[in-house]
Amino acid sequence: MTINFNLNDLQAFRAVAELNNFRKAAEALHISQPAFSRRIEKLEEALGVRLLDRTTRRVSLTSVGREFDRKLQQILDDLDQTLLGIRGVTTTRMGEVTIACVPSTVYYFLSQVISRYHERYPKIRVKLLDASANEVLSAVSCGEADFGLNFVGNQEPEIEFRPLLEERFVAACRRDHPLAKHRRVKWADLAEYDYISVSKASGNRLLLDQALANVSGLPYSIYETQHVTTTLGLVEAGLGVAAVPSIAMPGPDHPLLVSVPLTDPVITRNIGLIRRKGRSLPPAAQQLYDFLSEMKSTRGKRGSRRA
Repeated sequence: MTINFNLNDLQAFRAVAELNNFRKAAEALHISQPAFSRRIEKLEEALGVRLLDRTTRRVSLTSVGREFDRKLQQILDDLDQTLLGIRGVTTTRMGEVTIACVPSTVYYFLSQVISRYHERYPKIRVKLLDASANEVLSAVSCGEADFGLNFVGNQEPEIEFRPLLEERFVAACRRDHPLAKHRRVKWADLAEYDYISVSKASGNRLLLDQALANVSGLPYSIYETQHVTTTLGLVEAGLGVAAVPSIAMPGPDHPLLVSVPLTDPVITRNIGLIRRKGRSLPPAAQQLYDFLSEMKSTRGKRGSRRA
């Protein structure tokens, strides 16, 4: 059925249903009585039923009109709540946003960004889905997350990838480790020490395996973890050294950890914001997405030695 009425016609019906008088209902809506009558007639014609019984003295609802009025009240109340919710997001900065992100971006980068964002928009609730690169991509694709922070997705036809920064892999070690005194180290140098790596289920492991396919003398992992953050925990405990994305490393004032640039070869990855193409974000999510887009890294191309 083609709908040939609008919200004004529904509001006119609700007014006369409450006031039982065309003149008073027209005055309540600040329109002329003839214009008000046309709205009621238009609504009845569109629905194909009589909603009101009119006499020269009074107006009353038909049985169909009473049922329609009952359901219409609920519909208009729900609409009011929805509009108030949207208005609340735009005027008082309330709402909720869900971000999917690879764990290596959370601890020392995203957490700082969210902290600054919270200072500006303290009423917006932020939910983080920290997962593997493929799981982050899936969460954004299926709509579980509003958008994501990832290093994969730029080749997906239904995903928009907006680059944020380029970072390099660095050697992570303790301050009291021999490698901490070097300005840079080669991948082969890591083979001299107990080495900690992420598992083959990690997107970082796939990236590294592809980049190091033709490199000889590589380190053999003594320990293996699922996430970079766990890897750094083992490094901090003194169990060995690791190769990690520089975004996962703390700043130069950290009491235990140091990052040293890795060479021969230099391996980088691009971190970007991912979202579904052709889909607009909810207001709260758009605010955080724009905030992240504006957050230019003050560290330049990551990977400078943090000693």
